Amino acid sequence: MLKLRLTRLGDKKRPSYRVVAMEALSKRDGKAVAYLGNYFPLEDSRVVLKEEEIVKFLLNGAQPTRTVKSILVKAGVWAKFEEAKKR
Repeated sequence: MLKLRLTRLGDKKRPSYRVVAMEALSKRDGKAVAYLGNYFPLEDSRVVLKEEEIVKFLLNGAQPTRTVKSILVKAGVWAKFEEAKKR
């Protein structure tokens, strides 16, 4: 099963994260199926996302983690997914 989750990047005490699609049982920083965006929590929670690709993965059954889902809700991507799911 695919999951949308975060992998950690950045220096010590200066984290940045990638939003990735990867197998549920793989390691946190293991090989990803696709890179879908970036999240910078120290820069006023700046988020850069590939919205169309994220919606495509969600429609195909990928499950987001709680943290990724909250990022998607704040960015408005989750609403686009809900709308696309109704069609």
